Amino acid sequence: MRDLIGGHDLLFVTLDTLRYDVAAELVDSGRTPHLAAVLPGGRWERRHTPASFTYAAHHAFFAGFLPTPVEGGPHERLFAARFPGSETTGGDTWVFDEPDLPTALAGAGYHTLCLGGVGFFNRRSPLGAVLPGLFAEAHWEPSFGVTAHGCLDAQLDRLAEVLARLPEGRPLFTFLNVAAIHQPNRHYLPGAAEDGVDSHAEALRYVDARLPRLFGLVAGRGRPVFTIVCSDHGTAYGEDGQHGHRLGHEVVWTVPYAQFTLDRQEW
Repeated sequence: MRDLIGGHDLLFVTLDTLRYDVAAELVDSGRTPHLAAVLPGGRWERRHTPASFTYAAHHAFFAGFLPTPVEGGPHERLFAARFPGSETTGGDTWVFDEPDLPTALAGAGYHTLCLGGVGFFNRRSPLGAVLPGLFAEAHWEPSFGVTAHGCLDAQLDRLAEVLARLPEGRPLFTFLNVAAIHQPNRHYLPGAAEDGVDSHAEALRYVDARLPRLFGLVAGRGRPVFTIVCSDHGTAYGEDGQHGHRLGHEVVWTVPYAQFTLDRQEW
């Protein structure tokens, strides 16, 4: 990662609330073909999230604590805020002195862009302003949120507008929090009266269908784009009597993860 900074654009996508089991089943059954085309080996990597809900997980992510591989470690991190005693930084880790990744990348010359989705990126409240406040440019509007059927389409419209005015020579860090999979998601499954695993899956299929546009936009600047796509946490739909997240259940703690590089010629 240390060798990529400056020469690559960066894209970090969190598919908010996406469960590993649902993501893996859809890609294995061919129902998310655009994800299958970019996932290394055509499969999601199974990882454990550092936190069980959006606000805490993203604070960890932006300090360098991405979801952890389930296999025994230690696992060298891609990037990390410097602190004494870290056992997971190594020779390839991009270590920074700032407290968070967006601030560090801005110091390295990047334009940092946040396209928020769920309520923790809604700057209408002081709490919702914390995470987007780390970025040089941040956008949230109701059409990006959890109740908007076309939320990712609206975010991509805004991304296109930002890219049209951004100098080509300046590296870009794009962070995109996708709200579609978060509850409520029953509007993606016609006739569904309640949210459930099936509507969760249909929301992911909606997202998958928009990925070619996303990848084409970010790769169209002419730079290779180092990309991370993962979930911040899962959610429960009645398993063992549990509902939602911010709780310690396997379906909450286990998340899908992937990293890869996008090239302009491919999109």
